[in-house]
Amino acid sequence: MHARHLLGPDGQQALSRLMQQRPLLAFDFDGTLAPIVMHPDEARVPPDVARALAELAVRLPVAVITGRQVLDVRHRLGFQPTHIVGNHGAEDEFDGPDPALVLALQPFRERAERMASRLDPAGVSLEDKGASLAIHYRLAPNPVEARAAIEDLLRELPPGVITEPGKQVVNVLVQGAPDKGDALTRLCRRYGVNAAFYAGDDTNDEPAFLRAAPGWVTTRVGPRLDDSQAGFFLQEQAEMAQALQFMRQALLAT
Repeated sequence: MHARHLLGPDGQQALSRLMQQRPLLAFDFDGTLAPIVMHPDEARVPPDVARALAELAVRLPVAVITGRQVLDVRHRLGFQPTHIVGNHGAEDEFDGPDPALVLALQPFRERAERMASRLDPAGVSLEDKGASLAIHYRLAPNPVEARAAIEDLLRELPPGVITEPGKQVVNVLVQGAPDKGDALTRLCRRYGVNAAFYAGDDTNDEPAFLRAAPGWVTTRVGPRLDDSQAGFFLQEQAEMAQALQFMRQALLAT
């Protein structure tokens, strides 16, 4: 799929048409609403982006669909969204994660604990989010050594457990767990809308791009990838504020 710049003429026309349908607006967090940072605990939505989202949320349902846990992301937003979905689509802020998903990952947790003496010196850290886990190596002093340690950890996966690579992270998921595409569809049904906008920056956002119906606007944030299913792109996260302002203006014009 050949993506077009969201801030170009085609993107602006698509956004103008979309906003006339009063859509759901949904966003990934890291790298999309918030800049990527070396220390994940420091991630925050920039004030101009938060203000624009707060204004849009007065008139439209605005959702955050993130790989983080709901409780982890809520205080980083700077505005009150209509809905938050965490764990790549598997944790709803109102319904919580399916306990079966948490239980299915227990054998992997135990394997990671047994391998701590191999992982820790390589700068590999494990983030347990209940319904999923994230293996981080952004801060590893030697990325090659870190990836080798991760390969050892993943050599024997428990039944039903799968992995998904990201930006200096490997996500550990339960096969068949709800993904971001499932979350997007679920939220549209919940809020009674027939159209949606979705923006994300990583491989785990592709299910949402794939599930988009004709006329919806999907946007990949960051370097263009020829194999992404997003219809549009933003060059970098810093362009998000401009895109949101255009969306706000288009909504006011309806």
